Amino acid sequence: MLLLLLSVAPVVTALEPNSMSEPVVIERPQEVGFPEPSCPARDSEASPDYEHTDTANDSSEEESTGERDAEATAVDALEIIAVPAQQSTNTEQVNTQSPDSSTKTGAAEFPLWTSQRDAEVKLRMGESGVAAEAPLTINQMFTSAVERFGDYTALSWKEGEQTKSLSYTDYYKACRTAAKSYLKLGLQRHHGVCILGFNSSEWFIADIGAILAGGFGVGIYTTNSPEACQYVAENCKANVIVLENEKQLQKILQIEDQLPHLKAIVQYKGALREKRPNLYTWAEFMELGRDEPDAPLDAILSSQKPNQCCSLIYTSGTTGQPKGVMLSHDNLTWTALSTAKHVRLTDATVAQEVVVSYLPLSHIAAQMVDMWVLMRVGGATHFAQPDALKGSLVDTLKEVRPTAFMGVPRVWEKMQEKMKSVGAKSSTLRRKVAAWAKDVGLQTNLTRMNQNTATGQTPFQYQLAKKLVFKKVRKALGLDRCTKCYTGAAPTTKDTLEFFLSLDIPLYELYGMSECTGPHTISRPDAFRLTSCGKEIPGCTTKLNNPDEEGNGEICFWGRHIFMGYLNAPDKTEEALDAEGWLHSGDLGKRDEHGFLYITGRIKELIITAGGENIPPVPIEDAVKDAVPLLSNAMLIGDKRKFLSMLVTIKCQINPETGNPEDELTPEALEICKKLGSTAKTVSEIAGGRDRAVHAAIQEGINQVNKKATSNAQCIQKFVVLDRDFSINGGELGPTMKLKRPVVLKMYKDQIDNFYKDVETPADNQRAPK
Repeated sequence: MLLLLLSVAPVVTALEPNSMSEPVVIERPQEVGFPEPSCPARDSEASPDYEHTDTANDSSEEESTGERDAEATAVDALEIIAVPAQQSTNTEQVNTQSPDSSTKTGAAEFPLWTSQRDAEVKLRMGESGVAAEAPLTINQMFTSAVERFGDYTALSWKEGEQTKSLSYTDYYKACRTAAKSYLKLGLQRHHGVCILGFNSSEWFIADIGAILAGGFGVGIYTTNSPEACQYVAENCKANVIVLENEKQLQKILQIEDQLPHLKAIVQYKGALREKRPNLYTWAEFMELGRDEPDAPLDAILSSQKPNQCCSLIYTSGTTGQPKGVMLSHDNLTWTALSTAKHVRLTDATVAQEVVVSYLPLSHIAAQMVDMWVLMRVGGATHFAQPDALKGSLVDTLKEVRPTAFMGVPRVWEKMQEKMKSVGAKSSTLRRKVAAWAKDVGLQTNLTRMNQNTATGQTPFQYQLAKKLVFKKVRKALGLDRCTKCYTGAAPTTKDTLEFFLSLDIPLYELYGMSECTGPHTISRPDAFRLTSCGKEIPGCTTKLNNPDEEGNGEICFWGRHIFMGYLNAPDKTEEALDAEGWLHSGDLGKRDEHGFLYITGRIKELIITAGGENIPPVPIEDAVKDAVPLLSNAMLIGDKRKFLSMLVTIKCQINPETGNPEDELTPEALEICKKLGSTAKTVSEIAGGRDRAVHAAIQEGINQVNKKATSNAQCIQKFVVLDRDFSINGGELGPTMKLKRPVVLKMYKDQIDNFYKDVETPADNQRAPK
């Protein structure tokens, strides 16, 4: 099963009268040159005197009167607010007051972070470029979109064979009606509205309506258990839960008595099986606010500020309970602006951008792409069918023909596996033509990549390959209009990146996290490298903390996309943000001489062997999967152990209904086994070393990886093939397909313990150090 997961001409309107009633601006640290200084200690009293480099794009000369008015308003606001001047010495004072003890008497007393639901924070404004754009609330950004794109299609979806849609004008009206319905149901300021269901127009309207009404939009993963739903709903003090169908309703009814703040439940698909107090259909819910007066809602909208929380994104909770990431209006509206500028999305008045919404909206990547970025440029979002990740996605893509498409690595891997399977059944001539075209495509695109240009002269062979193969592949995938294909949320293997590059479909990697409102770096056609996640979006800064001799350090972020804090968790917030406000990602990374960022590991995932060697597992795991295409997942073991071992799984069929891994091998896996001389057709015939030919092939692949290891300590000494693949339902993978290492360690404790029964370190596969 494929489960989740990761577009703006400048659109600025004059600020509403109350939007800047209190100063909320702080100057950001200037961009950091090489080499990177390490992050300051928590008790540091001064910030470094950074050298300034502005990476923001200049504004268009053709700006509307409203845009000029907005710029003037922003300048006036900055003149009123005393922005700290850059000090000539390294003694600029840093606000280190307790963020949760803020008083609201002036800009200097707003903290950089908070864990209180009703607090305000300082905005990390820059002096020029995108970082200096006037702060906006969600309502201000939306009304600007309505003014510019009112009659354009905003949302569309299929009902049976009929396509339905909402214009930007009708979309905004629906969100206002939903907001008035919430108020009538008793939604309190700074309380949550939880949304539990597949992507739809109702999801968008429920979320934005909650924000307009002064509450928080809070997505819940559809795969969550009743207990996990209860935790999120209680943590955000949800007054209303909006859910998709009877299946999700039953989850909430199980825990309803444990939600003291809950006032109403709304079901937006299907008929209600029984009538219950405070349970509404979508039509009934919308009718509540239809004739309500506008004044109470308008009063709330006028009181909202860009530096206040409006949305909560709950982390997947791979270690412990999920944390509520507090995102402000400015986090969402500014990040949407900077992202759209960076990837150069087209304004709808020129040509409308179109995306297909299918990744879980409880994740910030899907929200940022499908909701907020497109709103900035007047793009259209088309909702896929609920079974998109069970097989219907390609049909939707072929019908909608999006101009931009976001997929998590597993989505691209599944496409790759399907194409390989189809290709294996083609005639000899077709296979030879495809192999020739892919070789031409890879070499041509690698040349383009290294020259940092997406244009220029192309060889005749490439033009021929494009006509014979590439155009047909894109059309078959529904990507013939798509100029921007993205991959994110987890590392994408080099094999997959090269596969699509050879078919003239470059995958542009992006990198970020919920705590930075989604993107921090994004690759693009004129600036990408294989396995790199690109460069910063305009107005953002990266710092590598405590780099080693190879330049690997912890990646730290700065910018207006940095979150407000974790709800009700000041201690966790303080772990993520240092005294200066830098967000510590927990990821290890390095940059090349051209400024491209590469992720090299994760601090918490580092394996420290019994001999004291620090080993990042991901590069080794990826290398093994590249060397052995039969493998679906691999997890390195060895923390506090004498040597490294590995758990591996085989590529198998996925049940389209449940998403659970099955015993039957995929067509690609069957083909590989056949070439190895194996007759295996199921995982159970291979697991535990039952198939000698397959076992020997895996061992040979591991041996090849070991030969490239920098030391004996980084060699894999033992492995075992597990009886089933990792999955979300099985608990080994999180909602974004990230490996839950602590869970896997516990689930497969017996197999792991068997690796280390011998006291002596095995030497069968060791190699002499270079």
